Amino acid sequence: MSPHRVVALVSAPQGSFELGCAAVVFGNDRYRFGVCTEQPGAVRTLGGFDLLVTSGLLALDRADTIVVPGWLPVGRMPSDAVLRALRRAHRRGARLVSICSGAFALAATGLLDGRRITTHWRQCDVLQQQFPAVQVDPDVLYIDHGDIATSAGSGTGIDLCLHLVRNDHGAAYAAQIARTMVMPPHREGGQVQYRTDDRPQSPDALGALLDWVGERLAEPITVDDLAAQLNVSPRTLARRFAIELGVAPGQWLLAQRIARTRALLEETDLPIETIATRVGLSSATNLRRRFHTAVRTTPSAYRRAFRAQKSPELSRSM
Repeated sequence: MSPHRVVALVSAPQGSFELGCAAVVFGNDRYRFGVCTEQPGAVRTLGGFDLLVTSGLLALDRADTIVVPGWLPVGRMPSDAVLRALRRAHRRGARLVSICSGAFALAATGLLDGRRITTHWRQCDVLQQQFPAVQVDPDVLYIDHGDIATSAGSGTGIDLCLHLVRNDHGAAYAAQIARTMVMPPHREGGQVQYRTDDRPQSPDALGALLDWVGERLAEPITVDDLAAQLNVSPRTLARRFAIELGVAPGQWLLAQRIARTRALLEETDLPIETIATRVGLSSATNLRRRFHTAVRTTPSAYRRAFRAQKSPELSRSM
């Protein structure tokens, strides 16, 4: 199989960090990453340097995934040529992805009408006013509809790109990329965006708790155990999780067990019963039920689908 082709559509002034999010995640042997712009040549960046982009919009006709890593100023409408190229790519089945203000370019195509999407929380009201047919959600990190995916602020572009890799090639491969970047391997898209009016005052304690749980998933940890570890009440813990992670403690804990299950299914030949014990789901029956609810397939079917996709590098490291 030829590598999945990912093309970033850039325009001046281009945010270098947003572009870097896509480049670092998709710059590996499973993907072929490239950059294009409407008028090839030097593209000014917000970082004070120019990008030399040699490919024009025809590159979008060969892309499997198109990333718009920001679009500034947000009130600037894309040209007719850009809009036609994006619509044409979507019609033939290319996946469209926006990072931060890139949602404005995708919204201008009309392809987001009637869809729930997101962008940076500071720009959500502007996006909603400019494109009233779009359903803008300011309270999530990213939203993936399969054919179109949008992310919030700049850093969430990494979360969305890792999420796409996870869907394309499995949790183990996405975790391998995240480890290379020294990034957390998975943040749920429903996690609440950090805002100046609700940013937690002391996130370090919760971060330490999450690490503590990660080392003890095989144990029968309860929400009361989590609260006791932070020396707070279960109600206070639930409030902290809602603000910082956008989910209830029990939901987050189950998501971690499912994520560990996916990795073990991909990376090992362990029996389902053994995996259930290692991730704290007590029995194969419980694991199968929880896994099917979360992933919409059985553990055995998931293993068959993803074990064959391991890279040679990953196989040698096991």
